Amino acid sequence: MIKFKLFLISLYLTTPLILFSQEQPINNLFNKTLQKKVSNYKNESNFKKAQFFFTKNNWDSTLVYSMKQLDSSKNKELVDYCHFFRGYSFREKKLFKEAKLEMNLISKKFKAYSLVNKNLGQISLELKEFKKAIYYFKEIEKLPITINQGYKISIVYTNIGISYLHLNQFIKAEEYFFKSLKLQEKENDTACLIYLYLNIANLYYLQYKDQLAIPYFEKAYTLSANVKDFDIKRKTSLNMSAVEENRGNYKKALEYRKESGQWKDSLNNQNKIWAVADFEKKFTVAQKQKQIKVLEVENRLKNTQRNGFFFAAIGLLLILTAGVYLYAQKVKNGKIILLQKNKLDQLNATKDQLFSIVSHDLRSSVNALKTSNAKLSATLETKNYDELNQLIIQNSTIASGAYNLLDNLLHWAMLQTKQLYFHQESVHLYSIVQQIEYNYKPLLLDKTITFENLVSKNSFIFVDLDSLKIVLRNLLDNAIKFSNENGKISFYTRETNPDFCDLILEDNGIGMSPETIRELLTDNTFLLAKKNNSEIIGTGLGLQLCKQMIKKNGGTLAIESELNIGTKMILTFPKTIA
Repeated sequence: MIKFKLFLISLYLTTPLILFSQEQPINNLFNKTLQKKVSNYKNESNFKKAQFFFTKNNWDSTLVYSMKQLDSSKNKELVDYCHFFRGYSFREKKLFKEAKLEMNLISKKFKAYSLVNKNLGQISLELKEFKKAIYYFKEIEKLPITINQGYKISIVYTNIGISYLHLNQFIKAEEYFFKSLKLQEKENDTACLIYLYLNIANLYYLQYKDQLAIPYFEKAYTLSANVKDFDIKRKTSLNMSAVEENRGNYKKALEYRKESGQWKDSLNNQNKIWAVADFEKKFTVAQKQKQIKVLEVENRLKNTQRNGFFFAAIGLLLILTAGVYLYAQKVKNGKIILLQKNKLDQLNATKDQLFSIVSHDLRSSVNALKTSNAKLSATLETKNYDELNQLIIQNSTIASGAYNLLDNLLHWAMLQTKQLYFHQESVHLYSIVQQIEYNYKPLLLDKTITFENLVSKNSFIFVDLDSLKIVLRNLLDNAIKFSNENGKISFYTRETNPDFCDLILEDNGIGMSPETIRELLTDNTFLLAKKNNSEIIGTGLGLQLCKQMIKKNGGTLAIESELNIGTKMILTFPKTIA
């Protein structure tokens, strides 16, 4: 019995059953309110874009345009909405501390302040600040219950019970769980009711009240037959396996354990089916597009045949004229062909060099991953968890490096074949740098690198947003890669020309020689750069991609560096014309 109790306590601490913070997405009433606000502020284009991306769950774009709105408008109502957009977006991106800061900036005059308290409560649960979570949820509890309040009060009760359970205040937790149960049994949300049953069962098991807990595990298992969520079925059958094992019915426990494994396999298969369905959908669209192109070609052929005689006469005339012209241009064309041949030879040499380097990098990454996995398998037998953690981090770094190389190769190929879409617009530089920082926080923390965003909040440049992000990600990735432990990386702006803005990325890493700088700034040059005492290898492809994208945006790139002192990457972009 004691052993089984300890198992359930472990389950309480690790499984999402107890920690499951139930919520609903932003409801239609709130979205309708947002649409009215957009119509009331037609001239606020940034607010309109922020609202659009918020309803589409595009959190990065929501953060960009809400920041633009905050910088350009002092309207208190719009400011509150923008802080709400940003807080909700940060929470969805699992940046809970930033989400909390944004939510606390919203004034209490905000018409949807109950949603602010709900989000602050859920954020506090994620941060394990259970007393604060209780405070925020109880602020909602004080409000009168309405149909269109944007949340279910039963879920609020459940989250209060979860908070009390973490504080070991079992009587309070039981009170709120049963207040929620009374409401949820009248609602049609079966999944929420199952999770509530599991919460109540674990509440009793923590108090060693087995006879009270087991019926709720059984209710959850029985109810799971009515849902299609394989993960819920897996969890309820796993709990029943533990219950039967505690009863001494090992045969039944084994049956439940096998059922749990089957649901786990079904969940994995479902994910594969979704991936295959998505691929088939894309393939079908591509096939349809090919069919449309074939039909277009057939139509053109019919039109050509219909007007064949007319064009034949014109063609004969053109042939006679072209013959005279071609003869006169023969010598000139010979020179052009020779130049094109030399250029083609150069491009083929570059292609061969690129393939050789990329193949080398990919082979090195795959070999490193293979070696690391072998170590990982050996370490699993010794149960050396510290070494296991290091090997997992190493595998993640290798996979990330290979992914970045392939991503750069894809964008470089699209740029060379002119398939990359460019749309220049006004971009708030500070927000983009801040967004890139968030994306690379794990790498910065892994090497204990200090990051400073000193970009002027008044800087707006006229560039293509997606290509700018690619450039900054590549340059920051290189800066991290070639920086030492406990290093420092800074972004800042410099005003040297009224029509252009200098964005500088500075690090105090290993630096580079003048010869390396000269080779990097030469077009169509790829390098194999290896950091001392490290496995980091670079092709130079990322920097070539950056140079071409900077040039396409009307900008320039310069490099200042000294060995063992650091490097400055100086990007110059045209400013937004006011």
